Amino acid sequence: MNAPHHPGGSGAPGRAEDRPARLSVGVVGAGRVGPALAASLALAGHRPAAVSGVSDASRRRADALLPGVPLVDPAEVMARAELVLLTVPDDVLPGLVRGLAGTGAVRPGQLLVHTSGRYGTAVLDPARRAGGLPLALHPVMTFTGTSVDVQRLAGCAFGVTAPEELRLAAEALVIEMGGEPEWIEESARPLYHAALALGANHLVTLVAQAMDLLRTAGVGAPDRMLGPLLGAALDNALRSGDAALTGPVARGDAGTVAAHVAELRAHAPDALPGYLAMARATADRALDHGTLRPEQAERLLEALSSDGEPA
Repeated sequence: MNAPHHPGGSGAPGRAEDRPARLSVGVVGAGRVGPALAASLALAGHRPAAVSGVSDASRRRADALLPGVPLVDPAEVMARAELVLLTVPDDVLPGLVRGLAGTGAVRPGQLLVHTSGRYGTAVLDPARRAGGLPLALHPVMTFTGTSVDVQRLAGCAFGVTAPEELRLAAEALVIEMGGEPEWIEESARPLYHAALALGANHLVTLVAQAMDLLRTAGVGAPDRMLGPLLGAALDNALRSGDAALTGPVARGDAGTVAAHVAELRAHAPDALPGYLAMARATADRALDHGTLRPEQAERLLEALSSDGEPA
């Protein structure tokens, strides 16, 4: 590595493991995430050097976000880069790391960054034993695979896990990408990732199902109808937590809930299990918060039973 620099480029003294130098950057796995992160690092003064990708879509993403950067195989990416982004699916990552380490592709002092939310740095142990420097930097953002992702990184939280001696370097890289580092302990990574999947991935499913139901009900532009409502609900939930609960479940309106169950069973049975699960979870939270009285909760549970009829 070259002489270390401040993220802002002031050239303040420090150890190489404390602050990232201007680095050659490689990407193994040109999915939606890797090229965007490499492009953001380029804006901070680092130099994208090589990228690997197999599908036509990955090649197009690399061309669009990293123009002029050669597309090579993973071993060649490792040979050309001081900082390597391992941006492959979670299930592929352990085998990829073992393979790279086993073939001697990892060089001592090489920074290896994966972006998986599920894993901390233990998954990089084979590379660490070969002299690599392991970092887990997970951007808490959904990616489109386009240039808009680079803009969205501004202010984006990153779940950071790293050995203590590399913590400053990890946090500095996140800041250089415009993000905000949030330290996550190794043991907490699976729970951290489950929380994000529950909030973001399942939200997409809920919204898509709601739009489908509105279309079935005859609404011509369900996105315009839902946009203001969901925006307000999200804002209220982030600000107030369980105090933002509203609607028939939180009010204890068992008759309305029973009608919902009957309509979903008749017209959208695929959406019914999700409705029932979320309604029960909402009732539990409203009961714990004191919004819902026990006798109301009992009637709701009956309405959410298999026959869908309130007591």
